This record gives sequence, C-alpha cells and structure tokens, in this order.
Amino acid sequence: MDIADRAQAPDSLAALHAATLTLDTHVDIPWPEMPDPRGETGRKVDFPKMRAGGLKAVVFIAFVPQTRRDAESLAAAAERAEAMLRAIRATADGFTARVAATAAEVEAAAAAGALAVMLGVENGHALGGDLSRLRLFRELGACYMTLTHDGHNDLADSARPRGDLGDPPEEHGGLSPFGRAAIAEMNRLGLLVDVSHVSKRGMLEAARISRVPVVATHTACRALVDHPRNLDDEQLDALRATGGLAQITAVASFLRQAPKGGQPEATVADLVDHVDHAVARIGIDHVGISSDFDGGGAVKGWNDAAETANVTAELRRRGYTAREIGLLWSGNFLRLMRLAERAAG
Repeated sequence: MDIADRAQAPDSLAALHAATLTLDTHVDIPWPEMPDPRGETGRKVDFPKMRAGGLKAVVFIAFVPQTRRDAESLAAAAERAEAMLRAIRATADGFTARVAATAAEVEAAAAAGALAVMLGVENGHALGGDLSRLRLFRELGACYMTLTHDGHNDLADSARPRGDLGDPPEEHGGLSPFGRAAIAEMNRLGLLVDVSHVSKRGMLEAARISRVPVVATHTACRALVDHPRNLDDEQLDALRATGGLAQITAVASFLRQAPKGGQPEATVADLVDHVDHAVARIGIDHVGISSDFDGGGAVKGWNDAAETANVTAELRRRGYTAREIGLLWSGNFLRLMRLAERAAG
C-alpha cells in the first residue's frame, strides 16, 4: 500500500465499501414485462437490493436477441430497443435514482446519495440497419452499445455463431463495412464500443480502429476457462495497447470449467481469480467488474445486488488497495466514458 492509499484507506471493510463508487456495467431487465425496480422484486437487481448491497450505479441493458435480418425483423429489433430504453429511463424518479448519461452525472448521483441508472444497448441488430438510431440511443442516455450478441449480425461476426439462423463460422471476417461505419459514428456521438460477444477477429479490429478505447462489459479470461465468450491473452494485450477495458463478469460458465454432464458452480473467489489474471496480464487500469445479473450472471457469494459487498471483501482479502478497488469498481469505466465524451463532436 502506497502513502496515498494509507492516507485514504477506510478503517473497516464496511467503510471501504461505503466509500467506493460501485458500478455494475451490465444488468439485463425482463421484457416485455418489466417489474418496477423501485420496489422489491424477484429480480437480482432492484433499488432495494442495490441499497442493501451498497451498489451505487448500474447499467441496465436494452437487450435485443439476434433474429433473421429481413426488413420486418430489423424493424422489430429497433422498436424493441427504443421501448426498452424509454422504460428504463422511466424508473428513475430523480430522487431515489437518477438517469446518468455521463461520468460526471454518475459521480453527482453518488455524491447526492442517489442511485445512478445508466443505459446500454446490447446487440447492434437493434439499429435495424439504420445508423441514425445511434443518435437516438445516445439522446435517450445510452453510454455504450454491444456490437453483437450470439449470432452474426450486419455489423460483425459473433463469438458464438447461431446455426439455427444459418450462420457460417464467419460471415464478415471480423467487422463489416457497416460495422466499421457504426464504430466511427459511435465515436462521434460519445457511445462506447462494447466488444463482448464479438468474434476474436472482430474484437481486435474494433480495438484497432476505434478512436476511443473499447470495452468488453461482461467477459472473463480464456487462459483460465476455454469458453468462446472469454478473451484470450492476445485480446487482453490488445486492450492494454489501446487503453481499453475488460470487465470480468459473474457468469459461472465463464469462470469455471463445467464438469462432464453438469453445470459449473462458481464463487466470488473464482470471479476474482479472473480479475487477478487480467490485472497481472494487462494492469489494474484495464480491468473492471460486472455481474450480468438477470441475464445469466450469479455466483455463490454474489447471487444478487444485495451481496455486492462480498466482492469488495474478496478484493481486499487478496490485497487490493482502496484506490485499486475503486478503479476496478468504477474508476476505469468512468475514465473510458470521459474519453468518449471528449472525443464526441
């Protein structure tokens, strides 16, 4: 622990967690029936659970599953994404929770004791083939868009092609011309480029061409678990070289190898094992944390937002300082948001 950390370190774990701006960069919402998160729900993330667990900010996701790419399906995807973003915005009352579309707004909400409701779009299929929708997404408060989900789309190849949709192993060889144009427009508007779900070739190309560092908002390390959604060391190195960020997520199948014929059981310690690997490989400034709650994420010890303090406890047990824990929880992601805001225009 350096001098600055010793001077600022809270006396107890509870004080450390309370002083940390905790931000979960990827949480799904049920759709089309979305329970109001202002009250107790069956969801893994609602405002009471956030309060109980000391989770101060969350990116709720307008997720669009990959479908066929005919005109009707594209229009439906765009309509769904817009409706989801508007529904998420409506949950913030301005007092208990505030919509936060910039890094400064996230910090201001936390300083005022309000929860920060942030927005993201998962799957560029949500554009419906129309780049102008990126401006709408940003105007509605989105801070990032994930280029693909499972299945290739018109922007890029996916790390997990969909055989049921007729996907070949590769369709574009990484990004398509439309995908490259989308990244340029996202840079212009201040939307971060999320490379979770993107094929390795597409991810590396996105990291190379984006004027703003890219982020994988929910991923883990392939060196530890050979899963197609995890980033290998070459991909992690590309994030370090370009200033990007890998957010390690609480999806059990990403964190532990599944036993034959069974499902893996992962813990908070497994999550932090992947954090440790990424930090050792590319440095503390390029690693963060997310849950993917209500979208498949949950591990023993961090089963919902009310258990968020257990992650901070494990990080502290491993020897991370207060400053480093702050970077992992929000500092690194807010840095990318600021870069995106400055590059916009």
